Amino acid sequence: MTETASQIAPAKTPATTPMRTVVAASAAGTAFEWYDFFVFGSLLTIISKNFFAELGATAGQIAALALFGVGFAFRPLGALIFGRVGDLLGRKAAFLICVSMMGGATFAIGLLPSFQQVGIVAPILLILLRVLQGTALGGQYGGAAIYVAEHASPGRRGLLTGFVQASAAFGLTAALAVIYVTRKSMGESAFAAPDWSGGWRIPFFVSVGLVAISIWMRSKLAESPSFQRMKDAGEGTRAPFRESFGHRPKLKLVLIAFFALMSAQGAYWYTVFFYSDVFMEKFLKVEGDVANMLIMAAAIVSAPLYVFFAWLSDKVGRKPVMWAGMTLGVLTLFPGFMVLSAAANPALQAASHRTPVTVVADPADCSLQFDVSGKARFLSSCDIAKSALANAGVAYSNVAAPAGSVAVVKVGGASVASVDGRKLAGPTLKTATTKVTGNIAAALKQAGYPSKSDPAKRHLWTMLAVLILFTVAATALYGPMAAALTELFPARVRYTALSLPYHLGTGWIGGFQPVVSFSIVVATGDIYAGLWYPLVFTAISVVACLAFLPETRGRSLEH
Repeated sequence: MTETASQIAPAKTPATTPMRTVVAASAAGTAFEWYDFFVFGSLLTIISKNFFAELGATAGQIAALALFGVGFAFRPLGALIFGRVGDLLGRKAAFLICVSMMGGATFAIGLLPSFQQVGIVAPILLILLRVLQGTALGGQYGGAAIYVAEHASPGRRGLLTGFVQASAAFGLTAALAVIYVTRKSMGESAFAAPDWSGGWRIPFFVSVGLVAISIWMRSKLAESPSFQRMKDAGEGTRAPFRESFGHRPKLKLVLIAFFALMSAQGAYWYTVFFYSDVFMEKFLKVEGDVANMLIMAAAIVSAPLYVFFAWLSDKVGRKPVMWAGMTLGVLTLFPGFMVLSAAANPALQAASHRTPVTVVADPADCSLQFDVSGKARFLSSCDIAKSALANAGVAYSNVAAPAGSVAVVKVGGASVASVDGRKLAGPTLKTATTKVTGNIAAALKQAGYPSKSDPAKRHLWTMLAVLILFTVAATALYGPMAAALTELFPARVRYTALSLPYHLGTGWIGGFQPVVSFSIVVATGDIYAGLWYPLVFTAISVVACLAFLPETRGRSLEH
């Protein structure tokens, strides 16, 4: 009997890349892409002024936060597109395309004219570029995590993929550092300028050099050995969507990944590293550069912690480390933010206890002020009053007034009537809202409410300690996650099946966390009310992880 050529041919050995190069190229490339995405998130206050100037301070901030979420909303689409590319054509091809898209979109944001220059065209162009950024990032993470994991030995898989997790810290730190240096060297007014001289554009331009380095590094990599062996054996998938989501056992794994891990990861991680920045600037009136410095310090501390907890998961298992992190997050969220408030602006906290503020308004006149499109204008007397108080960082209680009443803000014994802006337009509207905002500000000042955090009275070390406590919880949750997700799914559909739940969690739950939490605060008047959003999603994962997530440490990745 004659043997076929395939039977007598020697097995093809996949080209290999040294492990150090695999980790360095994957982590560096991921860090550069995170840099691109984090630059936008770190400049939200300036973005709101330069692209949503017509909406006012509070509505503009909400619009900018919503636009931050829009980029995340398209990450699941990128996960599907590039997950399919990665499972059909290879891991390397997918993330080379992703990094090129991300870099081009980020550089282009720096070239955009502001609303003051071209009007409504500016935010439209910005939205389109955010969509491109989100789509590109949706394909990035899965490729880098899988590529490193499929090269690593089982006993070191957590440790080595931990460097991919740490790349988020490197990217965030780089973004904050470039912003901080540019801000300090130019001065705040020149940095925030809406014209072509605005220094806020520089961090976006820096990305082009980082992207070039990333493309060069990743072009030197060979394909993942697991994927190459599977492809050579003709065992690759031809229908990754159907295999990932059309088969009940694999769909069950996707749902477990989403509820047991990604609900917490999306909600808690973005609360720690993004919403806390917004919280300090908008509600505690801490200067932007100080808030950025504190977040940057926490990000620097997080880098070795990601690797440590990933290494620890190689020793004791993925599940106990991640469960401990999310549980710590649930237990410390509310107490931590209360301590942060007392340390950042003790005068504001004292004033709110001494002279509480009340908004007396018709409940039907009060909006949640949540608008993903960024086009809505909230002009009722209640909305104008609450916007002014939110912009001042002042907590307040709500009292129902008779239907049709004009909202009144009560600060101690003083009362300030708002105005119904729906009946006004143009300069008349601006004059009326400016007058109301000024009257409220005067009443607050008279009652002892500070307009900003006093550097002489705040406790920076206490603020940093709170952020580091949050960081420990976030890194314990996120550090082992790349290894756990890679081990959870079979090789044939690993890129697609891993990427979708990851980006649903980080994209939809995490991406919209800042705007939803901020809107809840504006609606309720309680600066801590927005924390219920991350608390609920993280608590869901605490239960689901304990009940449904299997331990995956040491699993083979070949099948």
